[in-house]
Amino acid sequence: MSIAVIDGGTRPNGNTEILTNHVIQGINAERIYLRNYQIQPIIDMRHSPEGFQDRNDDYNSIIDRILSHDTLIFSTPIYWYSMSGIMKNFIDRWSQTLRDPNYPDFKKKMAAKKAYVIAVGGDNPSIKGLPMIQQFQYIFDFIGIEFAGYIIGNGNKPEEINQDIEALFKAEQLQKKL
Repeated sequence: MSIAVIDGGTRPNGNTEILTNHVIQGINAERIYLRNYQIQPIIDMRHSPEGFQDRNDDYNSIIDRILSHDTLIFSTPIYWYSMSGIMKNFIDRWSQTLRDPNYPDFKKKMAAKKAYVIAVGGDNPSIKGLPMIQQFQYIFDFIGIEFAGYIIGNGNKPEEINQDIEALFKAEQLQKKL
């Protein structure tokens, strides 16, 4: 099993990264910190004659990296009851890749993958984070990715996730599964 972690956290060593580290501890996984790359927002050119244009950023290099893995872990803080902005920008750009002649089998290759979501937030995230989980489900359904599971942790202040015994237990269980 080959694993890539797509980390949408904006703060190094944040609660989401800590929880994700519990999952992948001792496992060979490629970490992709979206915060370290320039990913331009999508400019929707689906209906224009010239189609999507190259955004001259790091997005395609990240796609190239994740395509070689069969398991993807989407790791994101819960910001305003959804995924982080950099994670959303990354996923929005899939619309462009679906039409990119350089990636003719993008959807087919993505459909062969399994995905997990790890998210941490405050303000009752186990309930208020569920619409974000459903959003990921719709995204994965559309692209054909198997949604294999998720963990939602509770943490706001630095390292507060370490007090969420249930999330840490679920992380341990997922680690064993991987």
